[in-house]
Amino acid sequence: MDEAGRRRNWTRLGTAAAGILLYAVGVNMFTVPLGLYAGGVPGLSQLLRSALLAVLGWKSAPIDFAGVFYYLLNVPLLFIAYRYLGKRFFRNTLICATAYSLFLSLVPVPAEPLVDDMLTGCLLGGVISGVGNGMVLTAGCCGGGLDVLGVWISQKNRSFTIGRFSICFNAALFLLCGILFNVETMIYSVLNSIFLSVANDRAHQQSVNVQALIFTKQDSPELDHFIMDNLHRGITRWEGKGVYTGENTHILCVCLNKYEIEDLEAALHRADPKAFFIIQEGVHISSNFERRLS
Repeated sequence: MDEAGRRRNWTRLGTAAAGILLYAVGVNMFTVPLGLYAGGVPGLSQLLRSALLAVLGWKSAPIDFAGVFYYLLNVPLLFIAYRYLGKRFFRNTLICATAYSLFLSLVPVPAEPLVDDMLTGCLLGGVISGVGNGMVLTAGCCGGGLDVLGVWISQKNRSFTIGRFSICFNAALFLLCGILFNVETMIYSVLNSIFLSVANDRAHQQSVNVQALIFTKQDSPELDHFIMDNLHRGITRWEGKGVYTGENTHILCVCLNKYEIEDLEAALHRADPKAFFIIQEGVHISSNFERRLS
């Protein structure tokens, strides 16, 4: 990786860290004081934290043990990331899972809710957490949890989607909340999760598919290898001719996610500084197109 690539990587990790801190603020300062539970592995970690405090007879602890449980639950998922999803995915997941665990443990939980109204607290906690989580995904990172398991299962079964898996897991989790606590806790936890999901979708760009048309006069195998080996995207090539100059032009068509454009642009500039490309956002892509978290 060149110097520019390393700078982009550190910038993305910094953005992810800021998003993780924002997520922890939303959960610990708004969701937890209301006695509500998040979805996914963080929600399961909160349930385990509540069970531990109940067994120990404690009303509170110096740190929020949900962060510790979050990291422990991610250990087998980190193994899956390393074994099946690639070293880069594993590295970013390890860093972000550690940051999630750290911030969830250290961000203070107010003794009393900052917002008395339950619905307003749900909205604020969900939106703040969702924006933070969206920043993590936009940076091309993943904090572990259901994302890792969902990506792995979806690779094994193309008809299986991460969203469907997340819905099933959260349905079981919130049902358990309703059984252990009360229906009100379950309903408001579901609302909080919905607000988080909506804010998450608005904040991150991985779901924005784009089509790039690259016009270059140089036949550059390096660019082809970068797209296929680094971005792991397919390429369709046409041979064209400039009407004004009469020179032959190579036209490359690549479909990718919005956050990958920066890497593509840097590789294209190295291969041919005079080349240019056109980006069309929001295109509908189906069939054999890999949707990614990182």
